[in-house]
Amino acid sequence: MEGALARIAARALEYVNDGDVVGLGTGRAAVQFVRALGERVRSGLRVTGVSTSESTAALARELGIPLASLADVDEIATTFDGADEVDPRLDLIKGWGGALVREKIVAASSRRRIMLVGDEKLVDVLGARGKLPVEIVPFGLPLCRRRLAALGCVPKLREVDGKPFVTDNGNLILDCGIDPIADPPGFELALLAIPGVVGTGLFLGMADVVLVQKGDEIVVRERPQT
Repeated sequence: MEGALARIAARALEYVNDGDVVGLGTGRAAVQFVRALGERVRSGLRVTGVSTSESTAALARELGIPLASLADVDEIATTFDGADEVDPRLDLIKGWGGALVREKIVAASSRRRIMLVGDEKLVDVLGARGKLPVEIVPFGLPLCRRRLAALGCVPKLREVDGKPFVTDNGNLILDCGIDPIADPPGFELALLAIPGVVGTGLFLGMADVVLVQKGDEIVVRERPQT
């Protein structure tokens, strides 16, 4: 698996230009990309990274990649990240790594969004893998649980080592057991209407290119033009 991730990360580097501001995602695929980018930086490539999580920022610093905040840059050229589901329109579910809100903010600040995935992440319909992360304000936990259940979700508080997982924003995550989603835009609106919900793992219209590792081959998929 790590070898495959290294190959797809190397391919993603072809989309990086000298002087770019680059969004750095969170998760296994993103980690491999950051490691590959660090090697290029040590060889003389000039880039500035904007991280989607504290863990990615720590890795980038360790590798010598200069970092900036969103307040420091006008725009991000390209964000590189992973995804947990990709449908035929290149709509996504993300957030199994716990950084969904920051990932969405960085993606929305970018001219181009490139996702790195294995072919096991490809689905016919979003929700096919059965889990949608929803980030919530801690105070809203009881209400969010009830309202999510009323929408047909099965919300489960994410825990690590027996304790609630806390995002870099100081929030909680409810991992919602779901069926395939017939109307992702409508479902997202219903989720966001719940007081206390900060963001969802639905990333609709937020991927421009998806690099898919399929065996030894890397398949490039681009968002259909409408």
